[in-house]
Amino acid sequence: MQDIPLHIGIIMDGNGRWATGRGLIRTQGHLEGLKAAKRITKAASDLGVKYLTLYAFSTENWKRTSEEVGFIMSLIKQYLKSEFDFSIRNRIRVRFTGDMEGLPADIQEEILDTMRQTSGFDGMQVVLAINYGGRDEIVRAFKKLAANHSPETPLTDLTEKDFSAFLDNPDIPDPDLIIRSAGEYRTSNFLLWEGAYSEFYISQKLWPDWEKTDLEEAIENYNKRDRRFGGIVNVA
Repeated sequence: MQDIPLHIGIIMDGNGRWATGRGLIRTQGHLEGLKAAKRITKAASDLGVKYLTLYAFSTENWKRTSEEVGFIMSLIKQYLKSEFDFSIRNRIRVRFTGDMEGLPADIQEEILDTMRQTSGFDGMQVVLAINYGGRDEIVRAFKKLAANHSPETPLTDLTEKDFSAFLDNPDIPDPDLIIRSAGEYRTSNFLLWEGAYSEFYISQKLWPDWEKTDLEEAIENYNKRDRRFGGIVNVA
């Protein structure tokens, strides 16, 4: 029987390449990427994954053309609306990580409304990383820590646990497995703090081509790993 990772993070890469490789405009790739996100969310829920973090839009993605950024934002809004019934049926709780204040007002409203309406659900928790950057999250956490820090406690006495309490979702366990599609071998500023000891799985398939079998293959590969967290395995 396979060990299903408690928390999986996914860097959904390759939408643009998928489109250009077929002679299509890049936005068509993002549309197909949205369909893949829906498929994999359902697959993860069916497999018993408890937490799924999807890297939807990074703090660096604002450098793209205004047309592409606008289209991605409209897709995020569409995803939240179209998947609401699925969330209700499967009692999926939708959460957020990233710089909320940097998003358009209508996107903020849609995210907050979805989070409110699903907050009591006890199924899988889907964390949408939007306007997210690992370094940005660490900086924002430090600012929150500094604002709440007691002058009576020296900063030198702070622990990792103290700092982690100010991350976006401190109650969510660190990801066991981080998946990246499209054959790229870099973290791209994704869950830098939380992913310190995550296992990585790199797939050559572009994200729009992902199916449930690809997720199952990633989990099968994960089960072959020897997770030591910096320690050693006792040898008889």
